[in-house]
Amino acid sequence: MLDFLTEFLGVAFPWVILIIMLFGWGGLVVPIFPGNVVIWGAALTYGLVTGFETRGIWLFAFITLFMFIATTADNVFMGAKALEAGASWRGIIIALIAGVVTSFFLTPIAGLIIAPVTLYLTEYIRLKDSNEAMRITRGMVIGCGWAFIVRFGLGAVQIGLYAYWAFGGG
Repeated sequence: MLDFLTEFLGVAFPWVILIIMLFGWGGLVVPIFPGNVVIWGAALTYGLVTGFETRGIWLFAFITLFMFIATTADNVFMGAKALEAGASWRGIIIALIAGVVTSFFLTPIAGLIIAPVTLYLTEYIRLKDSNEAMRITRGMVIGCGWAFIVRFGLGAVQIGLYAYWAFGGG
């Protein structure tokens, strides 16, 4: 039994962690799915099980940094693009709350639909201009797209750092 565990840790375990990371990375296509956190959690598990040598500590520190950046990218990019398009802070906050609450009670997809609809309605009420409200909402949606690109790219970097840690040798 001990030989099996040793063999598993030495050969299969790093690959299992990589598969979990790839699942987390693929899950990033669902904006509310915390794929970068899944990748980070898998790296943490690898470090806790195999031990954190000096290189592992440094690589895990960077994996952690990229996880924090990726998890804040949504709010930063969506809010910034909406503000750049002329949204009010009140409209952004109301849209964010509506999206999160809807995600909890219905589905994340419903939350993704409700957030921009809420922003549009809030800005339409504020500005009394349908075209301007639509332009602001479009800015928020563009910000969501940029956030995905950042999260996806940072997920690839996190996985690359793990691969160097687990399979890079030396």
